[in-house]
Amino acid sequence: MTAVNTAMAEETAAPRANTLRSFNFSGRFWTALVLVVFVIALGLAGFVYPTGPAEKVGSLYDAPGGGLLLGTDNFGHDVLAVLMAGTRTSLIIGLVAGTVATAIGVTIGLLAGYVGGWFEELLMGVTNVVLAIPAIVVLILISMSLPNSTIWSLAVVIGITSWPWTARAVRAQASSVATREHIDVARLSGARLGGILVKDVLPYILSYAVMAFVLQVAGAILAEAALSMLGLGPSGANSLGTQLHWSLAFQAVASGAWWAFLPPTIVLTLVSFGFLLLQASLDEVFNPRLRRGKRKQMKLAAGRRAEEARMLAEQRAAESPERSTAGEPA
Repeated sequence: MTAVNTAMAEETAAPRANTLRSFNFSGRFWTALVLVVFVIALGLAGFVYPTGPAEKVGSLYDAPGGGLLLGTDNFGHDVLAVLMAGTRTSLIIGLVAGTVATAIGVTIGLLAGYVGGWFEELLMGVTNVVLAIPAIVVLILISMSLPNSTIWSLAVVIGITSWPWTARAVRAQASSVATREHIDVARLSGARLGGILVKDVLPYILSYAVMAFVLQVAGAILAEAALSMLGLGPSGANSLGTQLHWSLAFQAVASGAWWAFLPPTIVLTLVSFGFLLLQASLDEVFNPRLRRGKRKQMKLAAGRRAEEARMLAEQRAAESPERSTAGEPA
């Protein structure tokens, strides 16, 4: 085997030696993953915490100490126990609302982008109308109309009011995929509309759907916190927004009880920052052009190809006189 073939074989075999390196998980991805896992672990820790969120362990705003790491809230409950339960509730609302919003947005975007024509204009017209209406106003009106909003009803309400921008993004990608050759092959083979959308179009935009889902989860958690701070949160359930609502209602800021409002604020910040950072890092994973260090890798690859071409040219130049000599008559 020549030196050129050896170099090409090593370059081809290198990505197979470590498949995970091909995804190029950056430091931002691991940082975001640590933040998200920490928040999830905080919510799940409430199942093993000895004190329940509704158990009264002290009086109004007892300072941290005496076995209470974060003191008590306005009801005399353990702030840490309420924080764990509130984190779990906010995550559930975010996941359910994110799933609903992503499912609606991806479905409408796929249909509009693939079918096209007047049907696309109709769906995008409805989407633009929904985008023009402030989502927070719709959320407030719907939440006020619900007599007893639960975690699930609030999550569904948030989900059905936050899908439009996902539909617009998916529609743009689906329109591009619909013009490719494999879509024509699927049509000629007799595949139905649903099968083409699920098997031939959706896999090409799945990365956008995943990133949209991550953003929808973060947006839903913040929307729930805003509604809960206004007193429109889930009835009979603890959430991060509800915890902030009661701390403001009972003058925790004015009385200097930082342990009542600062922990939920920090957790909300970690949640939003972690999911937004995760979305940005996933964009780098799915889109090779955005990966950090890609330019350096391209320069190194171009240098290797130039060196291989030079060695191949020298090898051919060395072989050509031998062939000419061998072809001359004795």
